[in-house]
Amino acid sequence: MCMQVAWKQMRVIIALLLTTGLSNVYAQNAPTRTDASAVSPANGVIPAANRLDLPQCIDIALKNNITVKQSQLQINNSEVQLQQAKLNRLPNLNGFATQNFSAGFNINPVTNQFVSRSIQSNNFQLTSSATLFNGGILQNTIKQNELLLQSNEKNLEATKNNVILTVIQNYLNVLTGQEQLIIARRQADVSRSQFERTQKLVSAGAAAESALFDLRAQQATDQLAIVNAQNNIDLAKVALLQSMNLFSDQSIEVAPIAVPDPSIVTYEASPQQIFEIANETMPDVKAANLRVRSDEKGIDVARGNYYPLLQVNGGLTSLYSNFGAQRATQNGTNQIPQTVIINGVSTTIFIEQPNFSYENFSFTEQVKNNLNRSLGFSLQIPIFNRFQVRNRVQTATLNKQNSELQADNTRLLLRQNIENAYANLEASGNRYRATLAQVQALESAFGASESRLNAGSINVTEYNITKTNLDRARASLVQAKYDYVFRTKILDFYQNKPFSFN
Repeated sequence: MCMQVAWKQMRVIIALLLTTGLSNVYAQNAPTRTDASAVSPANGVIPAANRLDLPQCIDIALKNNITVKQSQLQINNSEVQLQQAKLNRLPNLNGFATQNFSAGFNINPVTNQFVSRSIQSNNFQLTSSATLFNGGILQNTIKQNELLLQSNEKNLEATKNNVILTVIQNYLNVLTGQEQLIIARRQADVSRSQFERTQKLVSAGAAAESALFDLRAQQATDQLAIVNAQNNIDLAKVALLQSMNLFSDQSIEVAPIAVPDPSIVTYEASPQQIFEIANETMPDVKAANLRVRSDEKGIDVARGNYYPLLQVNGGLTSLYSNFGAQRATQNGTNQIPQTVIINGVSTTIFIEQPNFSYENFSFTEQVKNNLNRSLGFSLQIPIFNRFQVRNRVQTATLNKQNSELQADNTRLLLRQNIENAYANLEASGNRYRATLAQVQALESAFGASESRLNAGSINVTEYNITKTNLDRARASLVQAKYDYVFRTKILDFYQNKPFSFN
C-alpha cells in the first residue's frame, strides 16, 4: 500500500517524463531496447548494453535502496509492538511443575506425618492473572503504538519519494549529457567540413595555408567538447546506477524522453498557497504530526502510573507422593479365637474380624483428590516511589516537545523548499523566454545566410558558423525547456495534483 501511495504522489513527474521521446536525433542514435526481465537488481548487475526506462530505474531503486528497507523494517517492528500492546489486555497463564526426591527422616507431603523412608513427590500449579484497572495504561499504549505505526508508514512514503526524485534527476542528467554529446559531434562535423573545404581551396591556391591552422585548432576544441560531454554522460550514469544501488562499472543505456514545449505563464498558486496544501498532504509532514500525537499518548501512559493497579488472580494446585494416603480394601473375615470365663468356667469363642489390604492411591487419583482452587483480587496503591512516575511524565513531556520541534523544522524545510522551487521556476521561465527569443533570432539569421549562400554572397564557412550558433542555441533551449517543465511539475507535486496537459 505504501508503494502505491508513493507512486501516486510521483505520478505528476513520471507521467510527464514518459509522454514522448527526447528528440528524433537521440532516438536515431539510441541502442535497441532489451527485455525488462534481463535486469537483475538482486545481485546489482545489469546485462551489458541493457536499456532501461524511467519506471524500471525507479523500481530497481525502490527494491535496492537500503533506507527504504530500513523504513520497512521499522514498520514491521511497530506492527509487532502494536500487536503486543493489544495482547497485553488478555489474562496470562503460567504452569509450574516440580519433581522432588528425598531420603531419611521426612514429612509426607500428603499426610504431613513424619516418616523415615525415601519419598518421591510432585507439585503442580497453574496461575493466571488479569488487569482490571491500571489508569488507562493498556489502552493508551495501544493508541500510542497505532499512531507510531502510522507515522512510520508515512516516513516510508517520504523516503520513497526522495528516492524517486533522486532517480528522476539523475536520469534527466544522463539524457541532458547525451543531447550535449549529439550537439558536440554535430559541431565537430561542421568543423571537419570546413577544414576539408578550406584544404581544397588551399590546394587550388584560392586560400592561404594559414587558414588551416585555425581550423585545426577549432577541430581540437570540438574534440575536447566531445570528450567533456562523454565524461558528463559517464558521471551521470554512475550517479544513476548508485541511486539504484547497482555496481557503477557496468554498461547502461537509458530510454529517451521528451517534454512538450511549455507555455510560459505565471504559476497559478503563490508559494504560501502551495505550502498550505503541502502542509496537509506531504507524507513527511504527516509523519511528524503523527509522531507528536504518539508522544502525547506517551504522556498519558506515564501518568497512568499515578493510579492504583487492580488485578484478579486465580490458581489451581495439586500434588502427588509415592508414599501418600492409602486406600483400605476388605478381603473377607478372619475367625480369631478368644478365651472368656463365664460363671467360673473358661470357654473359647471365635470373633469375626475383617481382613483389610492397603495400597497407595494412583497418580491420577492423588492429583484429583489433592486439587486446590483459588481466586483473589489484588490492589496496589502507589504511595511513594521515589518520584519515578513524576520523572517518567517529565521525560514523556520532553519527548513530545522534541517531536513538536521536529515537526516545526519539517514544515520550515518544506516551506523553504517550496520557496526555492518557486524562485527557480521563475528563473528558469525567464531563461527559457530569453533562449527561445535567441533561437528565433538565429533561425532568421540562418535563413538569411542560407539565401545568401545560394546567391554566392557568403562562403560556406560563414554559413556553417551561423548554423553552429543555431545548433548551440537549440541545445540550450532543450535544457531550458527541461528545467522549466520539471520545476513546474515539482510545484504540482507539492500540491498532490493529478497530471494533465490541459
